[in-house]
Amino acid sequence: MKAALLLSALASAAVGVVAEDLKIDVTLPVVCDRKTQKGDRVQMHYRGTLKDSGKQFDASRFLRLAFTSMIITKHMLIRTQGYDRGTPLDFVVGSGQVIRGWDEGLLDMCIGEKRLLTIPPEYGYGQRAIGPIPAGSTLVFETELVGIQGVPKPEKIETKVVEGAETAAEAISEAVESAASATKNVAGKVAQAVVDAAGAAKTIIADTDDAPEHEEL
Repeated sequence: MKAALLLSALASAAVGVVAEDLKIDVTLPVVCDRKTQKGDRVQMHYRGTLKDSGKQFDASRFLRLAFTSMIITKHMLIRTQGYDRGTPLDFVVGSGQVIRGWDEGLLDMCIGEKRLLTIPPEYGYGQRAIGPIPAGSTLVFETELVGIQGVPKPEKIETKVVEGAETAAEAISEAVESAASATKNVAGKVAQAVVDAAGAAKTIIADTDDAPEHEEL
């Protein structure tokens, strides 16, 4: 009995060691006063692919009339007629209506913001096969927050400058200017060298013309 409990504990520990974390990459940062909070009803555009193969299994955009949607609920995929029809998914974030990776990965998000979520099985469907999603799959979602119920949509989306991007842009600009200046200097030196060479050639020709002719014996 003790041995069985020990093995069980070791197995649980091993699973904890290899478990991956949810990865959130903000691909389009946006400035706003009101971000998504737990309990908000939101509208989200998304595209879901399998990390291993890159195969798309669901999306809310791009017209594809031949398919049906497989909405990512917490426990199963529900077929609807919205697959790739340009209709964002409407749900309450942080309430358990969707997978854990979405509940946690879509908080503190501005309207218009885009994120790339890399969701390991522990934050997705675990070791269950769900529709086109194999068991133990890591999922990748491109997401865009379209709206938050009760929150006015801004007339203009104000994007946020990524920290260090402005400095990098200035550095690139300075490098380009320096390169242009260096090129100009090199071109000037080459042109001057050509002028000097031409002058030297003229001097040589003039000296040759002034030299006395040698008569043949």
